Amino acid sequence: MTYLQAIILGLAQGLSEFLPISSSGHLALLQYFFGVDAEQVLPFAVLLHLGTLISVFIVYWNDIVELVKELGAVIKDIFTGRGLRVNANPTRRLGFMIIVATIPTAIIGLVFNDLFASLYLSLIAIGTGLVITGAILLIAEKMGKNNKGVKEMKFRHALFVGLMQGVAICPGISRSGSTLFGSLISGLNREFAVKFAFLISIPSILGSVIVEAPDAFKTGMSIAQIGPVIAGVVVAALSGLFAIKAMIKLVSNKKLTGFTIYVWALAIFVIGYALMFYPQDGITVWLDYIAIWLQEAEKMRKQRKKHLRRIITGALQVLKGGLQRALPRRLLQSSSQGEITGSAMKS
Repeated sequence: MTYLQAIILGLAQGLSEFLPISSSGHLALLQYFFGVDAEQVLPFAVLLHLGTLISVFIVYWNDIVELVKELGAVIKDIFTGRGLRVNANPTRRLGFMIIVATIPTAIIGLVFNDLFASLYLSLIAIGTGLVITGAILLIAEKMGKNNKGVKEMKFRHALFVGLMQGVAICPGISRSGSTLFGSLISGLNREFAVKFAFLISIPSILGSVIVEAPDAFKTGMSIAQIGPVIAGVVVAALSGLFAIKAMIKLVSNKKLTGFTIYVWALAIFVIGYALMFYPQDGITVWLDYIAIWLQEAEKMRKQRKKHLRRIITGALQVLKGGLQRALPRRLLQSSSQGEITGSAMKS
């Protein structure tokens, strides 16, 4: 990988991670058109995520410090018997909302990561994701005046925002766009919606780095790659810093239409290019993977059904044995005699 490629990829990662245009989609497209091998770019992509994480820490450093302090206070309250005290103060409540939002994101990432990984091979899939991103941005743009802050936010709102963040596992769907959409649909005010979207990106990015790092670095990194990697990470951090500050202003002023136009125009180009030159550009690979996944799901369903039948049979046997021990012998004997008498009358 050259310095120019590293800088371009770093710039794309930093801008598209926080601007609602899909970082995963742009990296996949650049990798595709640069002709860079996936195994070579994976370690670089992991480090680029760390670069964008640095930009979040810079912008929201004070909030992060307060959240860490409050985490220590929560641990102290637990050991002193005071409990979690979720509503003790706004910072503590925000911390719990971030934790709740991270749960559905983590579940989706762990369960469906392999399924959606194959979609990155398909230009049509990436283009479709960009179309979806444009649609949710258009809806978010039309949202009225919301007034909910952290005090009015409910756990169900956090779960929904986390679910929308998990949806961004699909290439072409913007994480910042989907979380912003979820926040605004939940009634959060625009300033807090942007803040919450970027704060919940911290555990999401860290989680993806932890999951991907073992595979990414198992082959190591050559000395020649160190320079381009450092350049790319620095560019990702700086461009991410710019993107976060720009996004805060744009969302507050309801100026997302330009992003909708951009991602739809890019989607038209990508899908058109794929249909013209690669009509079977990898979507068949994904469909084959889905077929295999559905077969495995059917096997699991049958196994669960078999286990459930065994559990019910065992429970009935235990119940029958308990009734036999609990009922008076006289009642059981009279029941047996009644059965014998009935049989004799029939004969």
